[in-house]
Amino acid sequence: MTARRPCLPAPGPLEGYAARFDDLFFSLAQRRGFREYLTGLLAPRERNKTITCLAGAEPVVGAGMPGVQRLQFFLSESPWEAELVNDRRLELLREEPTTAPHDGGVIVIDDSGDRKDGTATAHVGRQWLGRLGKTDNGIVTVTTVRTDGRVYYPLHATPYTPAHHFDRGRSDPAFRRTRAAGPGS
Repeated sequence: MTARRPCLPAPGPLEGYAARFDDLFFSLAQRRGFREYLTGLLAPRERNKTITCLAGAEPVVGAGMPGVQRLQFFLSESPWEAELVNDRRLELLREEPTTAPHDGGVIVIDDSGDRKDGTATAHVGRQWLGRLGKTDNGIVTVTTVRTDGRVYYPLHATPYTPAHHFDRGRSDPAFRRTRAAGPGS
């Protein structure tokens, strides 16, 4: 077996955290992409929701820059398992005394929606968007968060899929399974 090529370290103490995920990525490009993604999420920036901002580039004009394209590829095309990364993240949180679950905590379940034009994107449809306080075209994500009033951290986030995305609509058995955890249930 050949030794893994070393990856450029993430800034400061972030490297120690990022290195604990290395075994979940099989290539140097994936390990580097993960570090760039974490750095982008934690950097003090105005818009951490966009790929260009995560990569530290200007919106629109910076979309074609190599760093933005690398991050886009890592997030959307690179073959890695998001659930394994999330499971590891939760494992690390449980090991840390300041974030480990205890009797004084609760789990909060929330469904939040964002407006989105069109219906071609997965999970988009006319549905209740809590943030807007009305039914509109958008995407809804059901999230679970653990908190004790002092510390909180996300556990899972799952997009809700409206009935029209299923072959048999509301009568499709797959819709009923997702509906049980979706908005308004």
